[in-house]
Amino acid sequence: MAPPDAPGEADMTYKVLIVDDSKLARMAVGKALNSLQPSWTRLEAANADEAIASVKDNAPDIVLLDFNMPGRDGLALAADLNKLHPEMPLAVISANIQDEIVARARAIGAAFLPKPLTEQALADFLSAAQLRLRAVAR
Repeated sequence: MAPPDAPGEADMTYKVLIVDDSKLARMAVGKALNSLQPSWTRLEAANADEAIASVKDNAPDIVLLDFNMPGRDGLALAADLNKLHPEMPLAVISANIQDEIVARARAIGAAFLPKPLTEQALADFLSAAQLRLRAVAR
């Protein structure tokens, strides 16, 4: 049992990077994230290059990626991020719910979340991400 003055796991805050070429989509995911975890820091990137730069500069703990983006798609970006930080929880978000895309996301270690993203689906992913991050921190 933790000493009374030790911060509890519920007090842990994380940085979440939201990557989507649509500002409106980033705002929608950010609103859901803020509703679920108001103390967490939200970072945004509009494309894969911005996302890579943000990961290097800001060291987010969790990344939420849109699948369909110009240039490098979310799966390619997730694979690159997984190579850089294999312990970082990733979720690919897409309205394109084809078995192949879901399987490819899982094969590179990313969760797949369908669009439109529900608060419940995001909550479930964030809960699993927290467990993973706590396990890595031990």
